[in-house]
Amino acid sequence: MYDLLQKLHSWWAYLALIILFLAVINAVIGYSGKKLFQPKDLRISLFGLIFTHIQLLLGLLLYVVSPLGLDSLGQMKDSAIRLTSLEHPLINIIAIVLITIGWSKHKKAENHLKFQKIMIFYGLGLLLILSRIPWSLWLG
Repeated sequence: MYDLLQKLHSWWAYLALIILFLAVINAVIGYSGKKLFQPKDLRISLFGLIFTHIQLLLGLLLYVVSPLGLDSLGQMKDSAIRLTSLEHPLINIIAIVLITIGWSKHKKAENHLKFQKIMIFYGLGLLLILSRIPWSLWLG
Protein backbone atom coordinates (compact mmCIF):
# COMPACT_ATOMS: atom_id res chain seq x y z
CA MET A 1 0.00 0.00 0.00
CA TYR A 2 2.83 2.40 0.90
CA ASP A 3 4.63 1.93 -2.44
CA LEU A 4 1.44 2.49 -4.43
CA LEU A 5 0.60 5.65 -2.49
CA GLN A 6 4.16 6.94 -2.86
CA LYS A 7 4.08 6.49 -6.64
CA LEU A 8 0.62 8.02 -6.90
CA HIS A 9 1.67 10.98 -4.74
CA SER A 10 4.73 11.54 -6.95
CA TRP A 11 2.89 11.27 -10.25
CA TRP A 12 -0.06 13.34 -9.12
CA ALA A 13 2.43 16.03 -8.06
CA TYR A 14 3.43 16.50 -11.71
CA LEU A 15 -0.19 17.10 -12.67
CA ALA A 16 -0.87 19.37 -9.70
CA LEU A 17 2.24 21.47 -10.35
CA ILE A 18 1.51 21.82 -14.07
CA ILE A 19 -2.08 22.92 -13.47
CA LEU A 20 -1.08 25.22 -10.61
CA PHE A 21 1.61 26.77 -12.82
CA LEU A 22 -0.95 27.24 -15.62
CA ALA A 23 -3.36 28.90 -13.17
CA VAL A 24 -0.68 31.34 -12.03
CA ILE A 25 0.42 32.14 -15.61
CA ASN A 26 -3.22 32.56 -16.67
CA ALA A 27 -3.80 34.94 -13.75
CA VAL A 28 -0.67 36.97 -14.58
CA ILE A 29 -1.76 37.30 -18.22
CA GLY A 30 -5.33 38.17 -17.24
CA TYR A 31 -4.29 40.72 -14.62
CA SER A 32 -1.61 42.42 -16.69
CA GLY A 33 -3.92 42.53 -19.73
CA LYS A 34 -6.84 43.81 -17.61
CA LYS A 35 -9.02 41.07 -19.06
CA LEU A 36 -12.44 40.04 -17.86
CA PHE A 37 -12.56 36.86 -15.75
CA GLN A 38 -14.14 34.27 -18.03
CA PRO A 39 -15.52 30.76 -17.32
CA LYS A 40 -12.27 29.36 -18.78
CA ASP A 41 -10.29 31.26 -16.14
CA LEU A 42 -12.60 29.98 -13.42
CA ARG A 43 -12.07 26.38 -14.55
CA ILE A 44 -8.29 26.70 -14.68
CA SER A 45 -8.23 28.15 -11.16
CA LEU A 46 -10.71 25.57 -9.89
CA PHE A 47 -8.66 22.69 -11.32
CA GLY A 48 -5.58 24.13 -9.61
CA LEU A 49 -7.48 24.12 -6.33
CA ILE A 50 -8.88 20.60 -6.80
CA PHE A 51 -5.60 19.02 -7.91
CA THR A 52 -3.66 20.49 -4.99
CA HIS A 53 -6.30 19.31 -2.52
CA ILE A 54 -6.18 15.80 -3.95
CA GLN A 55 -2.38 15.95 -3.66
CA LEU A 56 -2.78 16.97 -0.02
CA LEU A 57 -5.07 14.01 0.68
CA LEU A 58 -2.63 11.62 -1.01
CA GLY A 59 0.22 13.11 1.02
CA LEU A 60 -1.64 12.79 4.30
CA LEU A 61 -2.52 9.17 3.53
CA LEU A 62 1.10 8.50 2.62
CA TYR A 63 2.26 10.11 5.86
CA VAL A 64 -0.08 7.89 7.90
CA VAL A 65 1.00 4.62 6.25
CA SER A 66 4.69 5.54 5.98
CA PRO A 67 7.09 3.04 7.56
CA LEU A 68 8.86 5.98 9.20
CA GLY A 69 5.69 7.71 10.31
CA LEU A 70 5.81 9.75 13.46
CA ASP A 71 8.88 7.83 14.68
CA SER A 72 11.03 9.93 12.34
CA LEU A 73 10.14 13.14 14.18
CA GLY A 74 12.78 12.30 16.79
CA GLN A 75 15.53 12.39 14.15
CA MET A 76 15.48 16.09 13.26
CA LYS A 77 19.28 16.35 13.01
CA ASP A 78 19.16 14.51 9.68
CA SER A 79 18.16 17.13 7.08
CA ALA A 80 16.70 14.58 4.64
CA ILE A 81 14.43 13.05 7.28
CA ARG A 82 13.50 16.51 8.57
CA LEU A 83 12.55 17.60 5.04
CA THR A 84 10.30 14.61 4.32
CA SER A 85 8.77 14.19 7.76
CA LEU A 86 8.30 17.79 8.90
CA GLU A 87 9.16 20.57 6.44
CA HIS A 88 7.54 19.10 3.31
CA PRO A 89 4.15 18.33 4.90
CA LEU A 90 3.98 21.49 7.02
CA ILE A 91 4.98 23.97 4.30
CA ASN A 92 2.77 22.27 1.72
CA ILE A 93 -0.23 22.42 4.03
CA ILE A 94 0.45 26.15 4.45
CA ALA A 95 0.74 26.47 0.65
CA ILE A 96 -2.59 24.74 0.10
CA VAL A 97 -4.21 26.96 2.74
CA LEU A 98 -2.93 29.99 0.78
CA ILE A 99 -4.32 28.55 -2.45
CA THR A 100 -7.67 27.98 -0.76
CA ILE A 101 -7.67 31.55 0.58
CA GLY A 102 -6.92 32.81 -2.93
CA TRP A 103 -9.86 30.85 -4.31
CA SER A 104 -12.15 32.24 -1.61
CA LYS A 105 -10.95 35.83 -2.06
CA HIS A 106 -11.26 35.72 -5.84
CA LYS A 107 -14.99 34.98 -5.51
CA LYS A 108 -15.55 38.25 -3.64
CA ALA A 109 -13.35 40.41 -5.88
CA GLU A 110 -14.36 42.60 -8.80
CA ASN A 111 -13.98 40.97 -12.20
CA HIS A 112 -10.47 42.17 -13.12
CA LEU A 113 -9.18 41.84 -9.54
CA LYS A 114 -10.10 38.14 -9.48
CA PHE A 115 -6.90 37.54 -11.46
CA GLN A 116 -4.91 39.46 -8.85
CA LYS A 117 -6.15 37.27 -5.99
CA ILE A 118 -5.39 34.08 -7.91
CA MET A 119 -2.00 35.40 -9.02
CA ILE A 120 -0.87 36.36 -5.51
CA PHE A 121 -2.20 33.45 -3.45
CA TYR A 122 -1.70 30.67 -5.99
CA GLY A 123 1.73 32.10 -6.81
CA LEU A 124 2.80 32.09 -3.16
CA GLY A 125 1.43 28.57 -2.77
CA LEU A 126 3.35 27.40 -5.83
CA LEU A 127 6.60 28.94 -4.56
CA LEU A 128 6.19 27.29 -1.16
CA ILE A 129 5.45 23.92 -2.75
CA LEU A 130 8.48 24.17 -5.04
CA SER A 131 10.69 25.15 -2.09
CA ARG A 132 9.91 21.97 -0.12
CA ILE A 133 9.83 19.26 -2.76
CA PRO A 134 12.38 16.56 -1.85
CA TRP A 135 14.05 16.88 -5.26
CA SER A 136 16.66 14.19 -4.58
CA LEU A 137 13.94 11.62 -3.89
CA TRP A 138 11.54 12.83 -6.54
CA LEU A 139 13.91 13.03 -9.49
CA GLY A 140 16.35 10.37 -8.35
